[in-house]
Amino acid sequence: MRGKKRDKMKAAQAPDIVSYHNVTHPFTPQTHFSDEKIAELHETALEALETLGITFLLPEAREIFAKSDAIITGENVKISKEIVRHALSQCPKSIKLSALAPDYDKIYDKNSLLFAPAGGCPNISDRLRGRRPGDGKSFTEAVKLTQMMDIMHVQSVAPEPQDIPLHLRHIFMTQTQISHCDKIMSVYARGSAQTMQIFEMITTALAIDEAHFTANPHALTIVNSNSPRIFDKSMSQALIDFAKYGQMSVITPFCLAGAMAPITIEGALLLQHIEVLAGITLAQLVRAGAPVSYGGFASNVDMRSGAPAFGTPEHIKMQIVSGQLARHIGLPWRSAAGSAANCGDAQGNLENTNAIWGALVANANLVLHAAGWLEGGLTFDFEKFITDCEALQIAAEIGLSRSDDKLQDALLAIKATQPGGHFFDNPHTMSRYKNAFYTPLNADLSNYGAWQESGSLRADQRASEIWRSLMKEYKPSTSAEVRAERLAPLAEKFRTTGGAMPMVD
Repeated sequence: MRGKKRDKMKAAQAPDIVSYHNVTHPFTPQTHFSDEKIAELHETALEALETLGITFLLPEAREIFAKSDAIITGENVKISKEIVRHALSQCPKSIKLSALAPDYDKIYDKNSLLFAPAGGCPNISDRLRGRRPGDGKSFTEAVKLTQMMDIMHVQSVAPEPQDIPLHLRHIFMTQTQISHCDKIMSVYARGSAQTMQIFEMITTALAIDEAHFTANPHALTIVNSNSPRIFDKSMSQALIDFAKYGQMSVITPFCLAGAMAPITIEGALLLQHIEVLAGITLAQLVRAGAPVSYGGFASNVDMRSGAPAFGTPEHIKMQIVSGQLARHIGLPWRSAAGSAANCGDAQGNLENTNAIWGALVANANLVLHAAGWLEGGLTFDFEKFITDCEALQIAAEIGLSRSDDKLQDALLAIKATQPGGHFFDNPHTMSRYKNAFYTPLNADLSNYGAWQESGSLRADQRASEIWRSLMKEYKPSTSAEVRAERLAPLAEKFRTTGGAMPMVD
């Protein structure tokens, strides 16, 4: 009976739903290095590109550099400071990212704050079904959850649906994203054959021509260099294809200090900056003004095991300096959260939350792997997706203004309350209590007795109920249904004609 009464009270006190569709940075960007050191780091990176060079395994990429008077020796490309500086001068500082539905379009610039869920994970996990290889069903569920959570602004490509053959997987993932989510698309670029089919699927679903598509970024891809100082064939091709067709490349080295990067923060970030500048330059040589984003995803490794670490002091310092470097060259940039924990326990949530706050104080414009990431990216966990979304919503709340109350209202409330009294029944409280504070997504703020009476559920158990409830509530938007109908014949044609294999490096 008391449980039913409590439910009625909660319903009566339910606040209006707060939108996290547009969130803003709550803090001014922090610094870890001086402006002078940032400038020195940038100039040192330019010197390294000019004197040491960088490897591009794709012959077409080397040919593009050769036409700009870069020095080519085998697979090594030495890029002069003038070439890089000219490329930087051509980069757009503000990019309109067109979502699948116009209501979800975003301006990507130095003021943006966009979140995306875990990406690139080969495995999936939840309390009911356990840890297992990613499959088509779980990928579809992840896409639907991204649509349902207002705090998610950009789609991700995880978990990898390994039950779909490689030559058809890109068709399935693209069709699923287009048919079940209205938000900005993120896709894999695994060679021109797959990329061109993905682009055609987007234009067909949106009923736009190639000229409109090329003039307006409708998809982004993550371009990971192979640190130290290599761009493989598929990533080089991605830079070329996305630049040629006006889609956004997020150029992101994965520099782990002590492993594939120097062990110092300065050294790891120098390598990151070298590689990002090289990728930016190639994109601009393909097409001046091509949309690109600086990517920073540097952290350290555990020197006892060699495993990557996230949410560490070094990770946060590197986030802050990555932001400084991106602002030094005037580009919006991506960071990432993440966790090395093997389950969504206290360690997993602490590491991810630390990294989220590192991205906030660094003023990252796009935060990838913000929800659901486990095992250093090997697993997408549905319960952790929910608990991480709680952390993101709390961060978003800091940038929201919930009222325009005047101090005189508060003073009147104080005047009406006797010393030693309380404000529970004060008119000032009674007129505001429904919407005064953040309402938790997953946290249980009841006392111990009430928690016991409700089943003593832990955070991961409550999160399990939430995501499964969201799946039951999910319904595609009208625009998604229209897109799905437009796309179905083309997707089936691509499947029946054999799809396309990924590019071989």
